[in-house]
Parts: sequence; structure tokens; C-alpha cells
Amino acid sequence: MKAALRAPGSVVLRPGRPADIAALCAIEDRAFTHDRLSARSFARFLRSPGRLLIVADADGAVSGYALTLFRKRSRFARLYSLAVDPTVRRRKLGTRLLRAAEAAAFRNQRKGMRLEVKPGNRRALSLYRRFGYRILAELDGYYSDGRKALRLQKAFGGSNNGV
Repeated sequence: MKAALRAPGSVVLRPGRPADIAALCAIEDRAFTHDRLSARSFARFLRSPGRLLIVADADGAVSGYALTLFRKRSRFARLYSLAVDPTVRRRKLGTRLLRAAEAAAFRNQRKGMRLEVKPGNRRALSLYRRFGYRILAELDGYYSDGRKALRLQKAFGGSNNGV
């Protein structure tokens, strides 16, 4: 198989694979202070049906990911985690990953997407608001550090609605 030629600054979104786990854990360590996904969790998600791990490969390096869950009895997909390596911010990787996760949810005939985020995570909240997410609930003591979470939701509507 021929190696793909990449232009400098190129970003490829692709399905995650077991070889990505070490890089994904390194992103977790740089992006989060609590509630990090472990190598074991990533491996389990990669093996599980009803999960989609989208990886952003920027300039040949794993630079971010979006992990989406599709539960059988839910009409909503759940964005379980989205992280971008802080060293490559400002390249719109979060935007591209969220757009890809929403498109996958829509293709899987989901009514919309839900997620949880810390109220103080201004960067993430700004992204989600730009995409049309609204606060559905506040969840006290949600995170391992005892902090609350905001549950956000976006309904896709009858068409692709920008997804």
C-alpha cells in the first residue's frame, strides 16, 4: 500500500485503532486534570460495538479525538469525550471532530447528541454553543473531583440541520 502524501498542516480524520492508544492517553494527560480515560478504557471502547472513536491525525501525529456512544435504547448519541492536544490548538480540530461526531450520529439515525461538560470549561462551552447545544440539566457531584457537570443537548431535527 502506497503511503499517502500529506501537505504540511494537513489534518485527516479517521477511525481510531489500537496503535493510537498511547498517543490518546498522552492527550488525556495534557488536556484533563481529572476523569481521564485510561489505556484500558480506550482499548475497551475500540472493541465495543456501538462506539465510534474518531481520531484527528495532524501532520502525521494523533492530535485529538472524539468518542461517541450509540446506546441501543436511546434516540440520542452521547459525545462521551472530545479532546485536542493543547499543543495544536487554534487549528479547528475540536470543530472538525465535533462536526464528524454529529454526522456519525445523524447517519446512525439519532435524534440528536448529548454530552457533559464542566461549567468552567469556557473553551468547550463556547464550541458547543456555536454548534447549537443547550443546557439540559446541572448534575451535582458528577466528576471524580466532586464538581458538577452541565448536561448539554442538541436536537438534529428532520434534515441534516447543518450536520
